[in-house]
Amino acid sequence: PRASKNLTSGRSKVKIADSKWLFVLGCIFGNYFPFTEKRQVANCRLAQLVRLNHHSTMPKFAANLHYLFNEVPFLDRFALAAAWGFRAVEFQVPYDYPVQQLADLLAQHRLTLALIDTPAGDWQSGDRGLAAVAGREDEFHSGLEKTIVYARILRPECVHVLAGIYEEGTSYQRAEDTFVANLRIAAEALQVLGVAAVIEPINNKMDVVRGSENYVTHGMRGFFLNRADQARRIMDRVAHDNLFLHLDLYHQQIMQGNLAKTLRDHIAVIRHIQFAGVPGRHEPNIGEINYPFLFDLIDQLGYRGWVGCEYRPKKSTEAGLGWAAPYGITHTLE
Repeated sequence: PRASKNLTSGRSKVKIADSKWLFVLGCIFGNYFPFTEKRQVANCRLAQLVRLNHHSTMPKFAANLHYLFNEVPFLDRFALAAAWGFRAVEFQVPYDYPVQQLADLLAQHRLTLALIDTPAGDWQSGDRGLAAVAGREDEFHSGLEKTIVYARILRPECVHVLAGIYEEGTSYQRAEDTFVANLRIAAEALQVLGVAAVIEPINNKMDVVRGSENYVTHGMRGFFLNRADQARRIMDRVAHDNLFLHLDLYHQQIMQGNLAKTLRDHIAVIRHIQFAGVPGRHEPNIGEINYPFLFDLIDQLGYRGWVGCEYRPKKSTEAGLGWAAPYGITHTLE
């Protein structure tokens, strides 16, 4: 099973030079497996090979463990992600669990950690980050110290420095100045660890998903950072070579649209991408966005970072993963 996963990895160099071999493989795969479930998996493998015949790379998908596999307790989701062929995971909030326990799970299942967030503050009271919240700089610095402890052991590729809610009564300029100053500190501290600091524009029109577990949202009402051009301007002010853009295509579609143009305009500074269907934040094959086109564009633009699956399954996680089979995400044979 692990060998078959490697066949379809993002760095795979597999090529099939002659289309007749695809026909031969189809005959072999189609007749070798007598059981429907195994034949379905074999057909998915063939679909992956066909895709690799046309693309030398594919997006590297990371499972967001706050959103996917939530049919089981959080700590059991690592095993499911690995069983489905994910080579990386992301989760916003590692701080609810001992850092070594998380590190052991990542190592056990051979998973890379793509992304974590800085602490949100008091989530239940409405905090959604502290980096742009004037007057709470000490809390942000304390939270950043905790992030560094976790990052030193977990080795995430990126840390999302959460801006927070834009508070009424605070001037925009003061909030931005606070954000810029805190970002300089975070980018420098994370650079020492070899971890990229990223900022993410989030739609400010919606909020948490009612009845769901913590940290699952449709958006963050009142969030300070909402637009890609706003993020770029702030990055220019920070002027640190360890600060990058985290682009969530779901939020971008809600706030500005123009997804292909946004990717082209900002690809040089994008270090992390996430996606979900619009509306509803469900699977990428549900809604108005043409994700196969965007995934191909991401490849064409030379992006080699992780692409986070931060969506709410319409039904169950496994029932909704059919969209991912051509990209190498399928359940391994027992």
